[in-house]
Amino acid sequence: MSFIPIYILILGFTILIDYYAGILIEGAKGKARLIFLIASLIANIGVLAVFKYYNFFFENISSILLSFNWSNPIPALKIILPIGLSFHTFQAMSYTIEVYRGNQKAERNFGIYSLYVMFYPQLVAGPIERPQNLIHQFKEEHFFDFERFKSGFTQMAFGLFKKVVIADRLSLAVDYSYANIGTQSGLSLIIATTFYAFQIYCDFSGYSDMAIGAARIMGFKLMDNFNMPYFSKSVSEFWQRWHISLSAWFKDYLYISIGGNRVKLPRWIFNILLVFTLSGLWHGASWTFILWGAIHGVFLIIAKLKNSIIDKLKLSVFKHRYFLIPNMLVTFALVCFAWVFFRATSINDGLEVIKKMAQFSVYDNISLYFYRYELLFCFLLIAFLMVKEKLWLHINTQKNSYFYVINFIVLFSCYLFGVFNQKQFIYFQF
Repeated sequence: MSFIPIYILILGFTILIDYYAGILIEGAKGKARLIFLIASLIANIGVLAVFKYYNFFFENISSILLSFNWSNPIPALKIILPIGLSFHTFQAMSYTIEVYRGNQKAERNFGIYSLYVMFYPQLVAGPIERPQNLIHQFKEEHFFDFERFKSGFTQMAFGLFKKVVIADRLSLAVDYSYANIGTQSGLSLIIATTFYAFQIYCDFSGYSDMAIGAARIMGFKLMDNFNMPYFSKSVSEFWQRWHISLSAWFKDYLYISIGGNRVKLPRWIFNILLVFTLSGLWHGASWTFILWGAIHGVFLIIAKLKNSIIDKLKLSVFKHRYFLIPNMLVTFALVCFAWVFFRATSINDGLEVIKKMAQFSVYDNISLYFYRYELLFCFLLIAFLMVKEKLWLHINTQKNSYFYVINFIVLFSCYLFGVFNQKQFIYFQF
């Protein structure tokens, strides 16, 4: 509302539709229940389609028509995407789907239902919660608890550190390199892409930490959204650790609904490609995001075929613990390869980055935004992040002295080393 006041009507519209749809679905029988569910889904997807995808499809259709020397008679819309609309839409849709499936009773209290889809810590960037995990918490009485406050505040502080010290500092080099691809060496782009992998992780997981911590201070428990994704030993495992709430949403509401892995191989390949392509489209109305999702789908298909061959030939040696670190490095490299298209402003730019990275030499000049010592500092920050997440994922703050000292150090570090350039969270645009 502070950005565009009238946009509150978008929330108001979908809240009214879904509130009454839930009650109607619960009270109806037979096909009527499905009709009410479909009406709710159409309303939610329709709003998302208009604000997020209308101009994308308009531009692509116009380009096709232009190739035949035809003009598009339908005008483009001069609208701006509301912050976090995709998150709100998916959380709202999960409510009516769960009511339809009988996993959640329809909420009669309009205020509580509204709070479910407007709960401020996670409204604009998740985690995407399920109604059975959150709605009942709004009906419980919450008392102030200092231990809970210490735990939540510490998680918020480290989330802030991830954002302003690590993510926003790495973004300086990433933005510079991807804005000047033509002048960058292969090695520079490899470093910039590696930095982007940690930038987007710290940016998004930092927000999730602040959302989860803020909710915990008030007595509410939100689901974890990340679990050390860059320690994954396969792309499949990566998606069990990265943006967990979105992965679970697509799995439960789309992947399983279209057959999941209970189908023959050709249909399973189709299911995987469909889910990950739509996941890419969810992230943004651009072919770069669609390609990013499709690439991950291809990675999973190749991995399944590879594992089938290993099992048939009984090559158990490849599952030995000695392959854990090589598997993690390969997985990280594959994820970074896909991140190139997520970050690039166009597919051509992404291909140019991949081409230059493939031609890199150890003798390449590093022409990043940073000087040598600042570059070293960035690597030290990444090393600190990995050690902290691996060994001290949950900081012990039971002793008050630990709580005060740890948070003073973290917040003072934010003050000393933070980059305060008013850079918004990356996932706000989704």
